[in-house]
Amino acid sequence: MKIAQIAPLMESVPPKLYGGTERIVSYLTEELVRQGHEVTLFASGDSRTSAELVACCDASLRLSPKGRDPVPCHVSMLEQVRRWAEAFDVLHFHVDVLHFPIIREFSRRTVTTLHGRLDLPDLARLYAMFDDIPLVSISDDQRRPMPPVNWLGTVYHGLPPGILPFRQKASSYLAFLGRISPEKGPLAAIEIAARAGMPLKIAAKIDSVDRSFWRECVEPQVLRNSNVEFIGEINERQKAEFLGKAAALLFPIDWPEPFGLVTIEAMACGTPVSSVINDNRPRPC
Repeated sequence: MKIAQIAPLMESVPPKLYGGTERIVSYLTEELVRQGHEVTLFASGDSRTSAELVACCDASLRLSPKGRDPVPCHVSMLEQVRRWAEAFDVLHFHVDVLHFPIIREFSRRTVTTLHGRLDLPDLARLYAMFDDIPLVSISDDQRRPMPPVNWLGTVYHGLPPGILPFRQKASSYLAFLGRISPEKGPLAAIEIAARAGMPLKIAAKIDSVDRSFWRECVEPQVLRNSNVEFIGEINERQKAEFLGKAAALLFPIDWPEPFGLVTIEAMACGTPVSSVINDNRPRPC
């Protein structure tokens, strides 16, 4: 089959550092190629793939020093996809809802995997307008806030064999992996580690929208607690060591996490996962 994979442009495929969606797109693309399909990947120009790459911008937008506006880049990419649509048997989109207006004429040859949260106030009305678009969820729970739409199924995330090797535990630190934001619970992780009397290592990205939360809430706690170490973003190789050597992963989320890829990554390394989930707690700080 001739298959198009359409990825977000914020990160490369696979991502150099943080980027769960782009990592899953990479896993899927490479496996489809391995199975003998003709795959074309629409993604940033610094992506690495065995598929045919259509570079829709020179480099991933988030890490670009130029401060690129994501809207023109994604619109340009979707116009390229529209022009080439007849060349593909299946077009698999991973860009939320941006493409919905342009695929109506060929929507039966498309599938859209929704990677994000679906409980935001404006989404129900939008999805109700496009209730014919074929959709895939990454967990059944992710679907709960949605109006009736054209769900094809749920496809849970997986990991390629051996990408995160199992390790015998040789360390006593707790790990927090993801991004610094209120809903991910870094302050709760710091509190849990303090109560447990164990050191905590935080490997996380800080988006521009969360800079004030970091400066005002999290960074003071890191500086105040000698048992807390902030590492920053890490790559895939570093992740295997970071998770593999941890005594446990802390996953104290405060939002309806669509899947939680980091949890299965930790379990693949043989690292226990401690999760506290509460969508109704007052936001800290």
